[in-house]
Amino acid sequence: MIDTEITYHNVHNKFKLNGFHLNREELCMFAYSFIKEGEDFEKPVGDFLLDWFDEKSYIEMNTSGSTGKPKLIKVDKQAMVRSALATGDFFDLKPGDKVLHCLPANYVAGKMMLIRGFILGLEIDFVAPSSHPLAKIDYDYDFAALVPMQAQYSLDQLKHVRKIIIGGAKITKPLEDKLLKIKSEIYETYGMTETITHIAARKMGEESFTVFPNVMLSLDDKNCLLIKAPSVSPDIIETNDIVEMVSENQFIWLGRYDNVVNSGGIKLIPEQIEEKLATRIPRRYFVAGKPDPVLGERLVLIVEGEPMTIEDAVFEVLDKYEKPKEIHFVKHFEETPTGKIVRKETLGKFMS
Repeated sequence: MIDTEITYHNVHNKFKLNGFHLNREELCMFAYSFIKEGEDFEKPVGDFLLDWFDEKSYIEMNTSGSTGKPKLIKVDKQAMVRSALATGDFFDLKPGDKVLHCLPANYVAGKMMLIRGFILGLEIDFVAPSSHPLAKIDYDYDFAALVPMQAQYSLDQLKHVRKIIIGGAKITKPLEDKLLKIKSEIYETYGMTETITHIAARKMGEESFTVFPNVMLSLDDKNCLLIKAPSVSPDIIETNDIVEMVSENQFIWLGRYDNVVNSGGIKLIPEQIEEKLATRIPRRYFVAGKPDPVLGERLVLIVEGEPMTIEDAVFEVLDKYEKPKEIHFVKHFEETPTGKIVRKETLGKFMS
């Protein structure tokens, strides 16, 4: 059961940061040290600690900006505590569990890992965020949160973590196939800054996401997900995520409404086409709409890197209208700090 008496003033007596038991006052001292003398990745931790323990009841955070301009929002600290407790319940985290923290503290996922430590009494080892966060780790952890790129580059080391959550960007089919061979318990999470990180999770091998307790789902007239999560927000959270409802608490994520391509009256969901092409193109890629005087939008394939030959046979898995009409190559994709491709900016590299 979630203990409603726990507040953002609490620091669990079993909480550790990099091997040290620290209370509220000691954490603030660490914060000043991080800001004044710490490495680049430690300074945002110091800023966050001072924000968390100040007199305000909220924290200001930027949204990721993966589908539009980043915006500054106020997030209630007690709602973040409730989110931490919900994560603890869902993933069965216990005081004293050893946790690897390898996400940047500038964003909600990195902040929430620290809050889970304060509230649940976790022993957190905080390391520099990198694409190979487990490279120098030679002991085992109970829990870690990664982005897909980190998971991809850490496949041989993931066995050292008992339970892993992966978020920030979609897990591709090729990566999921590799993760299924690892004995660790691995989940893809669904959430955003507005939901205070994840509110649903999907175990590797399963098709649908299951929402956390006390989260209610519905659809708008575009089949986009609406989230009612009173513990983290008093308002219904509107998303641009097109989903298929499996039950009242389970859904299959299909794609983003803002990515839909209307080509000659046929509505195409890029993420579904990309899923069909998984394993067939040996680089990062995505499909998108390019303005067309006849069709309205022409479906194009964007591939990262130098030009290469892509045989017609690659597209045999696609329906007639799903086959790209053009192929373009972009040297480097624009992306968020979590490795999520920023499609609009990447498209602008060859459409401007």
